[in-house]
Amino acid sequence: MSVAPTRLQQLYEQKIVPDIMKRHGYKSHLAVPRLSKITLNMGIGQAVADKKKLQSAMEDMTQISGQKPVQTLARKSIAGFKLREEVAIGCKVTIRRKRMYDFLDRLITTALPRSRDFRGLKAKSLDGRGNYSLGIPEQIVFHEIQYEKIDELRGLDVTITTTASDDEQALELLLALGVPIQQQER
Repeated sequence: MSVAPTRLQQLYEQKIVPDIMKRHGYKSHLAVPRLSKITLNMGIGQAVADKKKLQSAMEDMTQISGQKPVQTLARKSIAGFKLREEVAIGCKVTIRRKRMYDFLDRLITTALPRSRDFRGLKAKSLDGRGNYSLGIPEQIVFHEIQYEKIDELRGLDVTITTTASDDEQALELLLALGVPIQQQER
């Protein structure tokens, strides 16, 4: 059973890959940088005292990603934060394939423009290995979240992992996909 590709996936396969192959002289389409996964992470510090907050965050993450998140556990005990080892303190989800393209499309077309004072993403958020990380201060920028049903505003971290070997290739790929990254004056 084959699933129809999303709008962003079609754009990548039909326009971006041939364009990058021609520009860089790649012999195979497999050499062209591509998205490999998108990871969403939500840290819930209050989860130590109130398990309902973690449950609520996991429900929000499920609505945003379309997948069930896993709990993240504390690696070590920290007495000052009343934190013990192996206690649930957040949740994360890794999105791949069609859902990844669908999520990225929703992120750049609806969620980011709904963010307060949004003027584009910073190019400095590339990590040197072709991965891009950004923080979203409020989960309500996603249209799947109903404002009336949330108990508290929470932020989440989004990491876009690519197969690019350096930041320059990753930036070229992300800009071609339509990610609103600010260009630095040279």
